[in-house]
Amino acid sequence: MSATELAGTAPADTNRIGAIETRGIEPVPPAERTGGPGQLFWVWFAANISILGLPLGATLVALRGMNIWQALLVAAIGSFGSFALVGLISVAGKWGGAPSMTLSRAVFGPRGNHGPTVVSWLSRVGWETVNTTTAAYAFLALLNIIFGIRQNPVLTVISLLIFVALTLVVSGLGHATLVWIQQWATYVFGALNVLVAAFLIAKVDWDAVLHAPAAPLSVVIAGIGVIAAGTGIGWANAGADMARYQHRHVPGGRIVAAASAGAGIPLFLLIGLGGLLSAGDDSLASASDPVSAIQVMLPSWMAVPYLLAAFGGLLLSNNLSVYSAGLTMITLGVRARRVVAVGLDIVLTLAGGIYFMLIADDFYGPFITFISLLAVPITAWVAVFLADLLFRREYDPRGLMETGAGGRYWYRGGFRWSAVLPWLAGVVVGLLFTTASTSADDVWFKGPFADSWLGVNGLGWIAAFVVAGGLYLLTLAAPARRAAVRQPVDADREPRDAGRPVADGQTVPVRP
Repeated sequence: MSATELAGTAPADTNRIGAIETRGIEPVPPAERTGGPGQLFWVWFAANISILGLPLGATLVALRGMNIWQALLVAAIGSFGSFALVGLISVAGKWGGAPSMTLSRAVFGPRGNHGPTVVSWLSRVGWETVNTTTAAYAFLALLNIIFGIRQNPVLTVISLLIFVALTLVVSGLGHATLVWIQQWATYVFGALNVLVAAFLIAKVDWDAVLHAPAAPLSVVIAGIGVIAAGTGIGWANAGADMARYQHRHVPGGRIVAAASAGAGIPLFLLIGLGGLLSAGDDSLASASDPVSAIQVMLPSWMAVPYLLAAFGGLLLSNNLSVYSAGLTMITLGVRARRVVAVGLDIVLTLAGGIYFMLIADDFYGPFITFISLLAVPITAWVAVFLADLLFRREYDPRGLMETGAGGRYWYRGGFRWSAVLPWLAGVVVGLLFTTASTSADDVWFKGPFADSWLGVNGLGWIAAFVVAGGLYLLTLAAPARRAAVRQPVDADREPRDAGRPVADGQTVPVRP
């Protein structure tokens, strides 16, 4: 069965609230692209109102020694800036009408795209496991406060099942339901977050905040990298997944602004609050369970809305992550409908949550390790994909779905080496500066340059970005290669030289 047959042809009326979206990864027809940037704003806002922003802010102040003004600057640049990159990738979704990793076939070739797509899927599953585990902690704490029921293995599994079931309902139904839920649920859980934040501010040690010394500029620069890696970089490979329903005439700048502001506003506030709470108290930055670390700061009557806000915010983030993971799984070649792929992803997330809560000794350590390690190959992919956008404005819809020999993007044996090799080089160089460890005694991986300034500050992913993007741009230096990427796609006719080989095994697009 071909990829096109697996994807199927989705009737237009299935992309509506309450109906199961039957479209898989095949490009959305222009007539069905009716979305606007307002949709993207709420989708990204909702995905980033979870409490995981608090420990990020805590690390800036308690562990890196910044004062609050530096932490706020770092939060602004790191969150707004990294999600501007997500917005740029979203523009590609508007052009091609397909998910990010499906569009990536045009850049890497269908076989060459497997590596970045596997990394993308692992990233999504990892974030989902973190969301699910943290939400289950919140639910268990809520049960303890309201009913006096203490945590036990059975109740832990039930808590995980409740969270993944709620995620499955929204992500399984698909795009239209997801967009609607993300907007309206944000009002509810956002209001709870504001209520709790107002109470927490009263707990701030303002004397410690106002008299904290400034950290060196090098620490601030490194902090920007940490926040970017922990926020927008982790979402970059999902940028086009929601933007594929954007109207073709929506200006790209508005899409970038929607992603940057939608995610940046809640992240800036949460990271800033985490920094305020950690002035003079490093308990949040070093907590193995960030839910409990905040809960102990609150009386029981305020802990209830806090835990509800924590659970809801994580659910909104997980909705988008699981939806994206399902599309990524299909891009990898899993022979399943989108809703089935979502279900498979949920099962894996549940297994990961059980491991974290019932087997693993530490929660936050593996979380930071996970971010630092996967940020390297993801950033290398982002660099190549964005560099490709400099010379591309169209994607061939039929070519994206043809993954066999003779397809528009088959290149040389399914690989476009001018993109694959820069990506691999970026990954290798980035890992040279990377340390992946949960503690000083539990080192997963350590590159030979991990003790350099870049390595110590967790900036190996920046080296990956520079190397991968720079090498790819060098491969596009030849006019023939730039022309091959720029070649427009006309849906109504096929050019006379269609299929003619050009540089690096590319061909002039065969228009559908």
